[in-house]
Amino acid sequence: MTQDIDAKDAKDTRNAADDPAQPLDSRLLAVLVCPVTKGPLEYDAPNKELISRQLGKAFPIRAGVPIMLVDEARDLETEGSQ
Repeated sequence: MTQDIDAKDAKDTRNAADDPAQPLDSRLLAVLVCPVTKGPLEYDAPNKELISRQLGKAFPIRAGVPIMLVDEARDLETEGSQ
């Protein structure tokens, strides 16, 4: 019976991680910095991104997990340019 409970708990954890609407844990946000500049990051919840203004990049958050790879980050648009 213990194995059944463990399997159920594992399934619940996997489903929570697969949820694209999973919010970013505030404790994680408190310790994350830009992987290049080591500067602060801003959390953009509507776009599910962590923004490094110093680097000019936005790092995506997928299923509640920040993807802190420069190759995965998008360039921030220059304000006022069209």
